[in-house]
This record gives sequence, C-alpha cells and structure tokens, in this order.
Amino acid sequence: MILPIRAFGDAVLRRKAQEIDKDYPELKKLIENMFDTMNGANGIGLAAPQIGLDIRLFIIDVSPLADDEDYEDIADELKDFKKVFINAKILEESGEEWKFNEGCLSIPEVREDVKRKSTIKIEYYDENFVKHTDTFQDIRARVIQHEYDHIEGILFTDHLSALKKKIVKGKLQKIANGDVSVNYKMRFPK
Repeated sequence: MILPIRAFGDAVLRRKAQEIDKDYPELKKLIENMFDTMNGANGIGLAAPQIGLDIRLFIIDVSPLADDEDYEDIADELKDFKKVFINAKILEESGEEWKFNEGCLSIPEVREDVKRKSTIKIEYYDENFVKHTDTFQDIRARVIQHEYDHIEGILFTDHLSALKKKIVKGKLQKIANGDVSVNYKMRFPK
C-alpha cells in the first residue's frame, strides 16, 4: 500500500526516532508498504518518519542507479543493493568529504549540494532482526547517511550554509503550506 509522505514542516520529521523490537506490530507489512511508497515516488530511500512514524527504521534501494553512467564502475554492486535498516547506529564516518546534489521526497523541488564523508561503518538489524555491522562507501554510504539523518530528526537542508538556507527558505515555506506539485501522495502540516 502506498502511504502519504510527510512534507517539510511536519513535526515528526524533527523528532529523534525511537528504537523498536522484533515484535513491532505488522513490521513486515510496514516494510513492504514503505518499499511500495518509495518506489511509487521514484525514490531510492525512505525513513519511517517520512510516513509519520517516529521509529528507527529506514529502507534503501539504489538499484535504479546501476543503469546511470555516473555509476558504471560500481554498477554490479548497486544493481541488487536493497536493504532494511532497523535501530541503526552509525559507528564511524571516514574518508574524504564529497559534495553531492541531494534531494528528498519530503522536500520536493529542492536540491542542493551536501558534503558527507565517503565511508561509514554502521550497526543495524535487518528485516529479520539479524544484527549486522557493515562498512559502506560511495553513493551507498551517502544514501544511508541521508536516511539515517531522518531517524535523528535531521533534514538535508540542515547541512546547508547560512546563505543557502536563506535562499531555499521561501521554497521550504511553500512546501510546508502545501504549495507544491508532486506525482505522489503527500501529507502537509496542518
């Protein structure tokens, strides 16, 4: 089932999310609905706060990037990279910082360059509540960091310089007011 994505200005996007356990009600169905929602919006990541739940759960599927010529050198790694992260904790961020033009399903029509480290080490549970500690790099690390920020109550626009924040302020207010056109279901703040 496709769920509405919460828009910028919704308080749930600013809350630090809570951990869950393996008995969380209808977890498998929730994860399935999140993938349906993300795919329906042509996204590559989605965090539970973006659908109104302040729980430490996010999903990513970067397989669509495998066909992008910018990633042809890692296309094989990307083509099956679809993961669920529950109760994630980034243990380490390392490597060079690099800029990348990020966007967000909760902040449509706004894209800006964000600097992030190239490599992360993260501890998390998968959809079967099996614990993992993995290291990721390149675009995979970036998408994970972006979604991880969501469960920490942080948006990509928080990483912008004061000047860039000033420039996008009007666009963000329009989104919060529901004055944006998207091809997916959104729920705007009341």
